[in-house]
Amino acid sequence: MKIAILGAGMVGRTMAIDLSDKYEVTSFDLSANALAMLKERVPGVNVQQTDLQNYSGYNEMLSGFDFVVTAVPGFMGYKTLEAVIKAGKNVADISFFPENSLELDALAKEHNVTAIVDCGVAPGMSNYVIGYHNEQMTISSFECMVGGLPVVRVKPFEYKAPFSPIDVIEEYTRPARLMENGHIVTKPALSEPELVDFQQVGSLESFNTDGLRSILYTMCHIPNMKERTLRYPGHIDLIKALMKGGFFQSEPIKFKGQEISPLEFSSAILMEQWRSKPDEDEFTVMSIKVTGVQDGKDVSYTYNLFDRYDPVAKLSSMSRTTGFTCTASLQLIINGLFSEKGVFPPELVGKYEPCFRYVMQYLKDRNVNYAVKEEY
Repeated sequence: MKIAILGAGMVGRTMAIDLSDKYEVTSFDLSANALAMLKERVPGVNVQQTDLQNYSGYNEMLSGFDFVVTAVPGFMGYKTLEAVIKAGKNVADISFFPENSLELDALAKEHNVTAIVDCGVAPGMSNYVIGYHNEQMTISSFECMVGGLPVVRVKPFEYKAPFSPIDVIEEYTRPARLMENGHIVTKPALSEPELVDFQQVGSLESFNTDGLRSILYTMCHIPNMKERTLRYPGHIDLIKALMKGGFFQSEPIKFKGQEISPLEFSSAILMEQWRSKPDEDEFTVMSIKVTGVQDGKDVSYTYNLFDRYDPVAKLSSMSRTTGFTCTASLQLIINGLFSEKGVFPPELVGKYEPCFRYVMQYLKDRNVNYAVKEEY
């Protein structure tokens, strides 16, 4: 069986490594360096240097493949998924693009394609959790807090990005949509800061981000829902200073007779500042809480994750927690556990208990362990 992975960044490489144990994998990317890093890790993986923004060439490029995984930057995500669907390939996607993926549902049905989207850690695993419990109980509130951070804190940012800096900046600038008392409300990203204590790492700063995405619509009967991003204390003020200074402005400015995009320039600078060093220790921390009524009783379920860099496999925590959720989602399609046609965010897959249990076990088998606490 042949699988194409579009994107050979940190998460794309991790997924290629995971899937290559069982399948014939080919990774596509424009970066020769990214492909060389993957090839060095796993010589058996095929690599192909390709401009993935050449969407008209997808039919030919993917013709020999059975399944596809997309792991491109968010600004490319929607068109990439659209091109994969038009090529008639079942796909698992973690591109986290700002557009509404459900707008491609009719196209996927037309081409007889199953597409599971947003299937990373959050959105992704958090969606699987709410989808599963929505079938078991009447949910009144849902909250997800998540962050990936370096163990060693280096000023000024005390942060390293496993994704494209542009995607991270988008998280800081796009207004956050929350569900409050049955209504969608919009608040600024980085708003309502709060310090939250975690046993493994101490106090972290939480703030609103636009991470609910599809569940605002697929789970709109749940009156209260929010997602919060976690960083070391002080991060919000630093990012706000950059924003106020215009560093994240997308409109070009003139500089020495040339036009330059502050956002693109800042992303290039931050790429170096936020790039993890080889073998750098980092962690992912997440807390998902679902509260409501089950069997006539008030109940809450909390899923806690604390995961660190794997020094043996030399894989970052964020790439593992994100990538393995996506490869588990692909396995649902491959193994026939989920075969409906169309575009499906994970909550519409996780509502089926065998699918939810499969993903949880798949992660556990790779030492990504969610501790579940049930309280009445």
